[in-house]
Amino acid sequence: MKKASVMDIPDVPKGQLPPHLELQRTRVLCGSDAPTHSEGIQYSGAYASMGIDNSLRLDDFCNKFRVEIIQLTEDEMEFDMIGIDASVANAFRRILIAEIPTMAIEKILMVNNTSVIADDVLSHRIGLIPLDVDPRLFEYLSGNDSPNERNTIVFKLHVSCKKSGPRITVKSDQLKWLPNGSELEMASPNPSAKPKSYTSFTCSQDSLPEFSNKPIGLKHEDIIVAKLGPGQEIELEAHAIKGLGKTHAKWSPVATAWYRMLPEVVLLEDVEGELAEELVKKCPVNVFEDIEDLATGKKKAVVANPRACTLCRECIRGEGWEERVAVRRVKDHFIFKIESTGALPPEVLFSEAVKVLEDKCDRVISELS
Repeated sequence: MKKASVMDIPDVPKGQLPPHLELQRTRVLCGSDAPTHSEGIQYSGAYASMGIDNSLRLDDFCNKFRVEIIQLTEDEMEFDMIGIDASVANAFRRILIAEIPTMAIEKILMVNNTSVIADDVLSHRIGLIPLDVDPRLFEYLSGNDSPNERNTIVFKLHVSCKKSGPRITVKSDQLKWLPNGSELEMASPNPSAKPKSYTSFTCSQDSLPEFSNKPIGLKHEDIIVAKLGPGQEIELEAHAIKGLGKTHAKWSPVATAWYRMLPEVVLLEDVEGELAEELVKKCPVNVFEDIEDLATGKKKAVVANPRACTLCRECIRGEGWEERVAVRRVKDHFIFKIESTGALPPEVLFSEAVKVLEDKCDRVISELS
């Protein structure tokens, strides 16, 4: 076998990596058994022997980074973040799940519950109901604060089933907003003292300009809370406060937030005829299509929808297919999806996540300086 010599290595322009190293640096290569080169190369001197500086520069980042919105609805958004590292994409994911505040029911004042559902289970179910209210309009309720119109929302649920009537279903739309605060009186050790409620509202919340056009309510009014049999009753008061998802999942503003690297599917050679038909059938998500080649009259496989690739790797399983098809992932291109629970639109949630990350960076810089 002839040994490779220095003369066999193609010339590489100055300031660029050889093609095989550039591929390893920018792509995750997916074989039939496992992915390779999945780690990111962060060290600035990784290619110093070739005269290439691998350090991260702000001007390079600004030139490469961009966000492209693919789909936007009331509760969902899919967008591409291009030119960032996986650690930054994961930071946004974690912030969206755990560090953007929302309003959620925290305290249940149970007056009567004769249903088959225990008090704590019923309280947990009610606490997970998403509220349709902007959390930015409210303040946090600390241990030293008293519940008022700026930090607490009060709901009431009172429903019963007649002894001679059929079973009834209790849904979330039966939770009624009390803009004047709690209607329950606190027990006082002094019988002669003036009775006090559990909240100290100085004005009605529906008189505030923030809520005059959009009353406080629930995002979904058909969530089943409980089912009552004849003679059963539920009467309670629910207090919602501002909190973070890292304290409890009920304060998380997203049903889910996830990302994946952009798939890249490449045909290494022309796949024609019966092989083209076989390749189209092998893919369960229709990444490939077979079209008729006008020059030869044969069917030819093309990559029609690489974004749909789920990395099942069926297309490269089987004898000879790894030499025909390459499945890769782009390391700095992330497909990101946000599914909001309804408190804030998904595009607003992402903007709030950027602000949280910016505050974290400012704190680090101030501590270092």
